[in-house]
Order: sequence, then structure tokens, then C-alpha cells
Amino acid sequence: MTIPDTPMDTVTLERRIGARPETVFGFLDDPEKWLSWMGADGTFSFEPGGSYRTRVTGEDIAAGRFITVDPPRRIVFSWGWESGPVPVPPGSSTIEITLAPTSEGTVLHLIHSGLPTPESCEAHAESWQHYVDRLATRAEGGDPGPDTWTRQPAG
Repeated sequence: MTIPDTPMDTVTLERRIGARPETVFGFLDDPEKWLSWMGADGTFSFEPGGSYRTRVTGEDIAAGRFITVDPPRRIVFSWGWESGPVPVPPGSSTIEITLAPTSEGTVLHLIHSGLPTPESCEAHAESWQHYVDRLATRAEGGDPGPDTWTRQPAG
């Protein structure tokens, strides 16, 4: 679910997940688990100041740095595309994911701020909905199947 009334440069999403925050967070700070819901391959250093670079959908490379890693409550990282579908340079926007326990599991709250255009907000809102759905399925013990958005690199 997307939250209305957010700043023009921001995407906000909230999702209830039927798994404990510790389980959900495991998919946010482990390379293999991360790649099970988003990305084809990548390198990750899950610590403040640590970098990441991941091929998300074929030739589309996202990169940035981790700012805060606070298991199992919060992770903050910069975001951008080395190459990709929308012009958002690496490190130029910020993603904050917080996890709050509930009696049924977890509420995930994602804020992606610093996006340069309404078009980039729209594209990232659609992408985050897709990937948070995949994350929720994995955290709940399911298999989202192959990512239909992943393309093989040309060549």
C-alpha cells in the first residue's frame, strides 16, 4: 500500500508481513537472501559506510552505500542507478526501511526520498511495490518464483 500526502520527491510504502522483524530483516542484511527477492547478482557490505552494487534487472545496475544498519529494526542506504531505467545517479537518493513488530508479524515501512522527478517517483513506486511483495513472500516462507522483471544482459 502506498501512503498518500508524501513530498514530491518521495515514495512511501507500507506492507504487513506475516513474519517476525528478525526474519524480515534477515532478507535485508544477507547477500544471498537479498538476491532471493531482488536482483540477479551483486556485492554487499552490510555495515555503515559499506557499499553495494547489484544487477537488478539484467543490465540495470543499482549502487550506493549503507548509512544505518540496526537489526532488526531499521536499515538506511543511498540508492541510484549506474545504468538503468530512470536517471537517478548512484547515491543521489535515500531509502529507509523500518520494521515494527505486530501481533501478526511485522509492518514494513519504506521511504525512498530524493528522487529527481515525478516520473522517477512513479517508476520507483511501481518497482518497490513489486519488490516488497517478493520480499514479503520470501519472509513468509514462500517462493515468489523467478522475477519476471529480470532480463538477461545483452550480448
